[in-house]
Amino acid sequence: MNFGGLVSLAVSFATTAMVSFGGILVMVPEIHRQSVQVFHWASDAEFSSAFAVSQMAPGPNIMLMSLIGWRAFGIAGLLVATLAIVLPTGVMAVVARRTDARLSASKNFQIVRGSLPPIVAGLMIASGFVTAKLAVDGAVGVIIALGVAIFVALTKVNPLIAILFAITIGVAAGRLGYMA
Repeated sequence: MNFGGLVSLAVSFATTAMVSFGGILVMVPEIHRQSVQVFHWASDAEFSSAFAVSQMAPGPNIMLMSLIGWRAFGIAGLLVATLAIVLPTGVMAVVARRTDARLSASKNFQIVRGSLPPIVAGLMIASGFVTAKLAVDGAVGVIIALGVAIFVALTKVNPLIAILFAITIGVAAGRLGYMA
């Protein structure tokens, strides 16, 4: 068992999870940087696959980090990654709730709280760019990604319609040799 690798995994994922304002999805660029570029726990393709599985499977979004841990260190990595995400953030949630209850009337606290939504929006945009860079290949892929994004953002129609339509376009483009 690679104890040093498991410690690196725990520290990396715990510190990443503790700054994941807006949910784990906003931290995809940092998770990618740590997992692929810094520690080489996964390749770009493996990361992209783990991300897709974590989003399609039922359950929490933290599954991405658990899957990376499993990929790198087996079941021990899965357990370490999951605990590194859940334990520190659980403690932080309790502390944050108590702090919120105590300081909610403070003008400075309200200003800080008001600054968080734009920070989360910026992190979500960065996450979208990193995810698209990994997952979108070629002109047809760009058209599908932009089409789905625009459809979902500008309509009140169930996103499943966009997904089914995009799959149909992808299959047709693949059969015509425009997509792999």
